[in-house]
Amino acid sequence: MLRRLTPVLLTLLVVVLGVTALAARPETGAPRRTADFVVLAGVAGLRWDDVDPQTTPTLWRMAEQGSIGSLSTRSAHRPTCPVDGWLTLGAGSYAAWNGSRQQDACPSVGVTIEQPDRIGANLPDQESVVQHNQERLPWGAVPGSLSESVRCSVAIGPGAAVAAARPFGRVDRYAPKLPDDPADLLGSCVLSIVDLGTVAGDDPAARKAEARRVDAALATVLAARPPRSLVMVAGVSDTETPSRLHVAVADGPGWEGGLLTSASTGREGYLQLVDLAPTALAALGRPMPERLFLGRPAIRVDGRPDDLAAAIAAPADADREAGAQRTVAGWFFALLALAQVALFVIVLPLLRRARRLAGPHSPPPVSRRVVATVELLLIAAALAVPAALLADAVPWWRVDHAGWWFALVTAALVVAATALVRFAPGHDRTLGPLGAVAGLATLVVGADVLSGARLQLNGVVGYSALEGGRFSGLGTVGLGVFLAGALLSAGWLAQRFRRAWRPMVVVTVGGTAVVVVGSPYLGSDPIGAVALTAGVAVAAAISTGGWLTVSRLVWAAMAGLALTIGYAVVDVRRPAEERGSLGRFLAALGDGTGGLTVHRAGTANFETLVNSPLSVLAVVGALLVWFALLQPWGGLMRLFGIYPAIRAAMAGTAVAAAIGGLLGGSALDVAGAAGALVVPMAALASLRVLDHSTDRTQPGAGRQRGDGPSGPPAGDAPDGGPGGGATTTADEGSRADRAEPDGGRTGDVDAAGGGAPAAVEGTSGDRSPATGDTRTDTKTDTDAVGGSEGGEGGDGDGGARPAGERAGADRPGVPAARTPETPATPSTEVATG
Repeated sequence: MLRRLTPVLLTLLVVVLGVTALAARPETGAPRRTADFVVLAGVAGLRWDDVDPQTTPTLWRMAEQGSIGSLSTRSAHRPTCPVDGWLTLGAGSYAAWNGSRQQDACPSVGVTIEQPDRIGANLPDQESVVQHNQERLPWGAVPGSLSESVRCSVAIGPGAAVAAARPFGRVDRYAPKLPDDPADLLGSCVLSIVDLGTVAGDDPAARKAEARRVDAALATVLAARPPRSLVMVAGVSDTETPSRLHVAVADGPGWEGGLLTSASTGREGYLQLVDLAPTALAALGRPMPERLFLGRPAIRVDGRPDDLAAAIAAPADADREAGAQRTVAGWFFALLALAQVALFVIVLPLLRRARRLAGPHSPPPVSRRVVATVELLLIAAALAVPAALLADAVPWWRVDHAGWWFALVTAALVVAATALVRFAPGHDRTLGPLGAVAGLATLVVGADVLSGARLQLNGVVGYSALEGGRFSGLGTVGLGVFLAGALLSAGWLAQRFRRAWRPMVVVTVGGTAVVVVGSPYLGSDPIGAVALTAGVAVAAAISTGGWLTVSRLVWAAMAGLALTIGYAVVDVRRPAEERGSLGRFLAALGDGTGGLTVHRAGTANFETLVNSPLSVLAVVGALLVWFALLQPWGGLMRLFGIYPAIRAAMAGTAVAAAIGGLLGGSALDVAGAAGALVVPMAALASLRVLDHSTDRTQPGAGRQRGDGPSGPPAGDAPDGGPGGGATTTADEGSRADRAEPDGGRTGDVDAAGGGAPAAVEGTSGDRSPATGDTRTDTKTDTDAVGGSEGGEGGDGDGGARPAGERAGADRPGVPAARTPETPATPSTEVATG
């Protein structure tokens, strides 16, 4: 009864762990009304390296008094040109100006502004812009949502008019340029939007001159600001490619001397452009529009250095790192894909020649030195992504030729990690490298997540703040590596336990990984947690052997579905501004706008599929596994038969990576990152299993061969078992904790047809006159699919050689060598052929 209930109980345990991790949310401090007036001052192209006490003294003093952060200016157009930035500011969602514009460029866009009276203005193109964003773009933004949320708004300058125009084009109060004394204008409405100008170009002198003019205009605004007001200065857009991080400063009651953050970033010191609109409404105590902004209100947090120069140095350095990351990441993944493809091509002939066949026509074995070199290359390839993540602990982006320095640091870390695996205890065992690489990858990514995921932010194998998709927790590549490493580690560890304990081991390790991935305090990836839950359920279901049947697959699906439903119920009951991605999606389904989310996910999947080098890794890895490793000569089926927990881990990894990529909008990126770790280790383990596929049993130490007169009675322990007369190298380990034979074919002497039994002492059988039984010393295939495992407490590798390929101890039909009991009179019977 308990055996039948085990899958149910384990599934419930994983689901409870996942829901608990996802339901807990950090305290963010709900925004409250802090001002009677809000002034949003925008500067296209303003970056932190433009700010210093000499060039921008007003902005410097404002930053000293207020809170600062780095602003990601993502919009619906790449890059975010000034008109797109102003439009996104007013929409509170990713928006873009309509018209035929090429990507990766910022041509000048003429915005028609009519002034039928001396009070306000009208934008005749606004209605077509709203229609373009509603029908042609996947975000469903409504330009002018911010102005629609207040009774009256002021716009000063053409950029501000774009942000303040209502959906039908009306600007309540408008001035084409900043007056000498704007006090009356700024005090006429609770919301004012000011265009302070533009800082563009690469010439330092030109940028300084433009920054001075911006600073003078800011001084005029601050001198005329209304009482009890919040003033925010933001670099609202890029002016050219590539994209950069920009300035964000907030000054007002409750915003003194801190760092800016929001729930949309979850990272101290970072805001998004779409956060400015909800921040303004929250400061004024106004309700959000019915169609929620994509952004979240900004809040102030402690942790800023007392020295403003040191505080500004951090966001400026983050901008440099993000810029370098964009350049280096492309060629790193391209080279990784090429290197692994080339390595897989090299492995193919080794797999064909790894198995030593009997007879004169067997191909000569490959040199041990060549095999050892290829094994080291496979280990290095599997560790490339964790090494690249760790390389971001070194500030390589601060020097000239940053890409070369990154390559040098990464190569050094790969060499060091490969040496660590090579000289680790148990390297010579069949699963030794696999366990070491999986554990090392899990440790590197897990330690980064536990320490705040600082290496993934703007890291080469992490995520970029310039993209605006993620600012904290696990990224796409990190998720792939972590789930693959965690499940492989769980399988490797489970293989060292008795069969009945393996599901519990997998659930313990996998459940811990689910908590790390899904917790908002750590990985902050609910979709990744759902995917990993399904993978853990699959791995636990087949870790004891057997096929992935429909019932087991149903249990895995039920686990993922139960976790999703449990988290959705918790998330949808939260206040609208505190919901996560799943809660917002369910709310969108309720008001009929869920199709936009599905459309965005589909678009993201397609773009990632056709543009990412990780898609190449995923496809090539799948081809290698299917057309090579899973073939009769490939060795992977043999490996799966001997080590069912490893088969379970790899199956769970495939399920989790596929679900995580599909639901997360990253297509095959998660699978590619996981495959970069799993496929090289699968190839290495297959090589080792094939290399020992013809190993034979050895006589037990200190025992007589079966031709003597000292045989036991028929029916004693079989070969390789406790008390058997012949042992393998693996049998020389502990006999007390012997593993149960795993499922498979019984009596399978050799999966390729070799290894026929031979009689003791060459080819002669010894017939005892007392019992009349024939005793033979069986030479069996020691790693046939479905054969016995190695000793308990190990991975089946009892000796120094790659093991797990000992003779099948309990296979009927394979006669076992026995040591007969010694009779009083020695037998003189002559053995016959």
